[in-house]
Amino acid sequence: MSRWEKLRISFIPRLTLIGRIRFIPYSLVIDKPFPFFIYSSLTRGDYYQTNMGNDLSQYLRPTYYIDSEAPEVIAFARDAVGDRDTLLEKGIALFYTVRDKIRYDPYRIDLQNRESFKASVIIGRGYGYCVAKAIVLAAVARASGIPGRLGFADVRNHLSTERLRQLMKTDTFIFHGYTELFLDDRWVKATPTFNLSLCEKFGVNPLNFDGRNDSLFHPYDREGKMHMEYVRDHGHFADVPYERIAAYFREYYPAYFQHQDDVRADDFEREARAEKK
Repeated sequence: MSRWEKLRISFIPRLTLIGRIRFIPYSLVIDKPFPFFIYSSLTRGDYYQTNMGNDLSQYLRPTYYIDSEAPEVIAFARDAVGDRDTLLEKGIALFYTVRDKIRYDPYRIDLQNRESFKASVIIGRGYGYCVAKAIVLAAVARASGIPGRLGFADVRNHLSTERLRQLMKTDTFIFHGYTELFLDDRWVKATPTFNLSLCEKFGVNPLNFDGRNDSLFHPYDREGKMHMEYVRDHGHFADVPYERIAAYFREYYPAYFQHQDDVRADDFEREARAEKK
């Protein structure tokens, strides 16, 4: 039986009542978008991910990017967890520490050096965009004995600045990253992207995490304006699909990478503060 025959048996019976799908190699494309909380539980990304079973060991092992055995990762996790006993308490503490101690910075994404996507390197520099922060959370979770994996989705992001929109030429963020943690016998989504200080500048509620419910972006901000919309799910991964992310980014955001040298470390938060005045 071919790979696509297996996929048809696995997916189509559950999806035909919701929306049409078409298959391309190594990906699922949703032709008719529907709510993220529905299709994220039905689509599983690559065929490889759909057939890995319930073995959690792959989500506890260190990888090249999720280098959970690195001293920097272990120290970060230990400081965040403190004397907490249960995995649930540890997972919650790790989420908030990554959310607020690793500053969100969408301007300095280095695709020239794949080492910049390693959790230990991200922790060392103290900043990163959504994928980088998701990598750190997965790594410190594994270092603490919590199975962790990466999830990716395309989102229509309304939490942006004029300058970033001009560089990206779109409000759609391809391969937005979040983390999934295995707590209390189930996978829960955790999105540590926006640190508290940034949310305050934009006037949006920060994402919280209780370890039992998915922590996903709010569709609206405090003023009732559009905030974030999930439009496509890429599934979950045991390690960073670096080549795919790099290829998508170079294709969709050519202007962004032509002007990277013009940005500074604090540009995004300063812009957010200025535009809210």
